[in-house]
Amino acid sequence: WQLIFFFLMIRRPPRSTQSRSSAASDVYKRQAQSILLIHENWAKVGIADKLKELAAKRRLEDFTVVPVLTWNNQRIQEHVDKILTIPGSKLVFGGKPLENHKIPERYGSYEPTCIFVPFNQILSEQYFDIITTELFGPFQIITEYTDADLPDVLKIFEKIDKHLTAAVVSNDPNFIDYIMGNTINGTCYVGRLARTTGAPQNHWFGPSGDPRATGIGSPEAILHTWSCHREIIQDFGPVKKGWSLPPPS
Repeated sequence: WQLIFFFLMIRRPPRSTQSRSSAASDVYKRQAQSILLIHENWAKVGIADKLKELAAKRRLEDFTVVPVLTWNNQRIQEHVDKILTIPGSKLVFGGKPLENHKIPERYGSYEPTCIFVPFNQILSEQYFDIITTELFGPFQIITEYTDADLPDVLKIFEKIDKHLTAAVVSNDPNFIDYIMGNTINGTCYVGRLARTTGAPQNHWFGPSGDPRATGIGSPEAILHTWSCHREIIQDFGPVKKGWSLPPPS
């Protein structure tokens, strides 16, 4: 029962890692997972319905849904429409602009959105680029794979242009070792929980920890950040007794 997440951009440390998802989007949170691959067993127990239930709890009023600064609604809608032209794709939830707000048109104001795309379409030359396009907002692709599809899952890891952050949710250490041993993503989260906390291990924020003076892109940052060792953060639990899902954040 494995889930594999791909993150094409970096997430900031969330206020509540258990409640953060692709439905959350803010100026500091640079897109959550771009694509979620779920094992067929997870599909059978209705994980997509659970994601829909959690996304529906997000509201503008409490800032668990916020404007998208880099994509306006027209651009988001065009992207959604393109994805939905892929044979076998379907809207899981969302798919339309938010209503009853005063957000300027130059910003995105879109419902948390998830689209299912058949696994056999992910690697196609015709659709791969559009499926892996970075949308800096509350948007994700979800697909389903079987044990026999695992070699192609690894091909997806390899083919994605930016090998940044990924996560593997599994309680099988052999499966985790196999995936980690055959991929080159930078900061990876693995385990039963595999809570993604923003890839801070791979960021050089200096001097004095002030992000306004990051130095990202400088020779110093390239040396100390992008030439650093690979980070694999393990999070196998245990889940605390009496734990309950926190509010969206």
